[in-house]
Amino acid sequence: MKILGISGSQRKNKKSGVYKLVKTVLENTGCEYELISLRGKKINGCTACLGCVKHNVCKVHDDMEPLREKILAADAYVIGAPNFFSTLNATTHAFLERWYQFRHQTAETQWGKLAVSVGVGGASGAPAAKPIGMFMMYNFIETVAAVTGQGAACCYSCGYGETCDVGAIRMTHGPDFKITGENTPCVTKQPEVMQAAADAGKLLGKRLTTGHDRAKVTQKVQKQMSELFRSST
Repeated sequence: MKILGISGSQRKNKKSGVYKLVKTVLENTGCEYELISLRGKKINGCTACLGCVKHNVCKVHDDMEPLREKILAADAYVIGAPNFFSTLNATTHAFLERWYQFRHQTAETQWGKLAVSVGVGGASGAPAAKPIGMFMMYNFIETVAAVTGQGAACCYSCGYGETCDVGAIRMTHGPDFKITGENTPCVTKQPEVMQAAADAGKLLGKRLTTGHDRAKVTQKVQKQMSELFRSST
């Protein structure tokens, strides 16, 4: 079993809470894995050209192309993104939009696989993790766990965080807050979050290696999808 990890953060791996959490999940699966950062990659969103309909291969030429075979070869995914304006960031969104190429006709390449979603935000990572779960559902992939944590909002490092009247620092802590290394949020300072990431990895590994039945998972997620559509109409 092989798991593909994706960090959608544009921060350097050393500073990215998303990367750290995705890596922690992967390390605890007990399975073979590959971790890829989308930092610096040029990935455009879906253009709705429908060029992929016949053969389930996207016709947009960019850095998504070499990732296609890795996505198809994986048995499961750990996908993480930062919270930008209460949703996942554009890079990760574009990456997941391009999974449209796997959905046409009777393309079962992704059906019944498993995933863990990861989100990190200045206040909460949930607004990033939830859309990842929805993207997985559209591909009939079951999200077995969601891991969310608090990272450092850009205001902590922009240089104006202590004086900006509209930034996260003053809105959260008031006008007299002084930024230090000790009070700058990081997922590694949150034992419960790191434990949740480790537990999610163990769960994913267990699900993959103890009778994982893709057909049953597909049926389960398709039912959830149908119920979701009915409730929204």
